[in-house]
Amino acid sequence: SLGMSECSTFISSGPQVPVRPSSAGKPQQTRRIAVLPVDAGDQPLAPGETGLLAIHRTDPGLMLGYWNRPDETAATTRGDWFVGGDLAAFDDDGYVWYHGRADDIMNAGGFRVSPLEVETALADCPGVAEVAVTEHRIDDTLSVIAAFVVKRPDHALDADAVLAHAGGRLAAYKRPRQVFFVDTLPRNVNGKLQRRALSS
Repeated sequence: SLGMSECSTFISSGPQVPVRPSSAGKPQQTRRIAVLPVDAGDQPLAPGETGLLAIHRTDPGLMLGYWNRPDETAATTRGDWFVGGDLAAFDDDGYVWYHGRADDIMNAGGFRVSPLEVETALADCPGVAEVAVTEHRIDDTLSVIAAFVVKRPDHALDADAVLAHAGGRLAAYKRPRQVFFVDTLPRNVNGKLQRRALSS
């Protein structure tokens, strides 16, 4: 299932919506959900196109606005839609596929790369307990994709093994260029990964 603080759960699987592995499910009955272009516009994208997940402003479960923050409310409004920061796409059967947060998307040589895709490719690397991927700034003009890895206890894992694993699963521009080993990954009180804390 998929939800947000502003609307609770609004996409899920259930008796009428069989689970499709790696998909969040389908919009719940009576929910009007769309995927809108990332940069601007309020016309829903076609199935297969990735954009910002949007909820129609008439949804009874959607908040009315951010308390005493009219600028933030305005920034998340596009016509009749509330637009959060989640990237997603519908497939031809109406299932929603989550692609991460728009503000987590990395720029690799002019290409947009989702950290979720890179993390998924590295998650089954022998010796990896947890992994998070983010853009890591080298200097004022250069940043690279970096993997932050928590090792499995008593496992001999080095950066070359992680990079080799990525090489067999990802296009060259999506591969991490640096690997950092850490004891834990930063998470908020809800357990959500805080990628920005890794690159600071």
